[in-house]
Amino acid sequence: MAFPSILKKSNGSDETLSHPQLDPIIEEQPDAFGAPIESISPLGYHVDWISVIFLNVSRIIGVGVFVTPATILRGVGSVGLSMIYWVIGFLFSAASLCVYLEYLCYYPQRSGGIVTYLEKAFPRPRLMAPFLYACLFCTLSTSSAACIVFAEYILLALQYEITKWNVRGVAVGLSTAMTMICIFSTRWSLHFSNAIGMVKVLALVLIAITGLVVLCGGIPHVPNPGANFSQPFHGTSNNVNGLVNALLKIRFSYVGWESVFSMVNEVKDPIPTLKKFAPLSLGVVFALYMLVNIAYFATVPLEKIKSSNEMIANLFFETIFPSAPNSTNVALTVLQVLVALSSLGSVIAATISASRIIRESGRQGLLPYPQIWASTKPFNTPLAAYLLRWTVTSVLIVIPPPGDAFNFIVDLQYYPESIYAFLLVIGLFLVRRRRQSVGAPSISFRAWTSVAGFALVVNLMIMIIPWIPPEGGIYAGDVSFFYATYCIAGLGVIAISCIIYYFWYVYFPRRGGYRIRQITEKLSDGAQTSKIIKVPIDALGAWDAAHVDDVEHLVRNEEETRE
Repeated sequence: MAFPSILKKSNGSDETLSHPQLDPIIEEQPDAFGAPIESISPLGYHVDWISVIFLNVSRIIGVGVFVTPATILRGVGSVGLSMIYWVIGFLFSAASLCVYLEYLCYYPQRSGGIVTYLEKAFPRPRLMAPFLYACLFCTLSTSSAACIVFAEYILLALQYEITKWNVRGVAVGLSTAMTMICIFSTRWSLHFSNAIGMVKVLALVLIAITGLVVLCGGIPHVPNPGANFSQPFHGTSNNVNGLVNALLKIRFSYVGWESVFSMVNEVKDPIPTLKKFAPLSLGVVFALYMLVNIAYFATVPLEKIKSSNEMIANLFFETIFPSAPNSTNVALTVLQVLVALSSLGSVIAATISASRIIRESGRQGLLPYPQIWASTKPFNTPLAAYLLRWTVTSVLIVIPPPGDAFNFIVDLQYYPESIYAFLLVIGLFLVRRRRQSVGAPSISFRAWTSVAGFALVVNLMIMIIPWIPPEGGIYAGDVSFFYATYCIAGLGVIAISCIIYYFWYVYFPRRGGYRIRQITEKLSDGAQTSKIIKVPIDALGAWDAAHVDDVEHLVRNEEETRE
């Protein structure tokens, strides 16, 4: 038989808990700070295998699949190398997914994804790593760009005039509607996300099938089907800047595969479920990306793709479904609706995922009034996290003027994220070393060291690539000022966060004669959170002795588990 897990409570009692199919775990940092384990999720268990697949799929497949293939082609110069880049993007995402799966096996009852894993990987300085990430995520990570894309394309499809304020109005309206759905019901927000994801998959499948029909000569008005594949590497670029920037675009085309890891504690059997279906979701996206690229390149002449400023999907639809002069192109309207739906799906998937990261940041004690962030009242959803996400998104939709300022803020979100992704891989090796030092049992999934090393190298490249000047010079980026301003500003955000941490955790406690400690607080809805308290220095020794077990740790003996 399998013995239940034991969690030590701060009052010295033992609480017997059980959770299905958890791997053997030993927390290797007996004095680490962090959020308490919620052995029974107060948010419920609404994330089934279908939601695991489509939460990731909805988040990954956005506007990029309709735009990025042409951008990649212009950067690398040839169809063959372009297709190889899509494979490279998949391999990097798969390697990063393996890193997350290993973290999952260590901490299967902790939602929050990267903010939780940073907490576990870097216990010293206490709370610093997750605090820095929380500062970035809670203030800059939004869906503002996807909301604006939705607004622009739905207005185009409905043939409404596009102005600055009606785009902003529709974008804020979308953010509000998606937030309200998420607030009122986790179950129905996931159902909605799943439905949009299925529509996306169906649309891309139809594009892929159309491309195969073109290759077979089934559409007579498409001349020379497949001509672009006759010399796949003809025209390959030797421009280093174009090649490396295309790699960056590929990286962002796969962003979102980690979404479900923010909801781990809402999956009944997290380890076996995510081990099976998280890779499947990434594999589905990869297969669709490859088939859609083949469809595009089979249909649209290479030079037309390189010279046109239109979306490659637009060129594809115009070629397959040519319209009569002075008539409305129905196919183009359908494409506009598809782009809008893709953006909508990304918004709701990102909103669901982000709320859990914000909630976990609050539960760690990194945000003021942690009880508010941890609470699931009144709708059994993280209300405060949703409202914060909606507020920041709305502000970043309305305040920055279109153009340089908006593009800058969108870019600013990504560069610090790449730094934390790099640190997360380093942290995995640190966790392994600490577990080995205390004789922790083996787990059911461990990423090959070469795979983790590959993820580390690519993350390092992604940190370096944005500093390479664009082909047109230092003012030829997507803003009119210095191209790497967002990189500098991203480092500035991290530096400011470090300063805030220093004053909060070091300077003020020294001046005030106290030290920061955490206690576990259980709320009436079953949620648990860490509460930051100030302990006077003269009482610190007695307090630490009395609360040595206050931070909860899950310990399971491997031999007992096997019985």
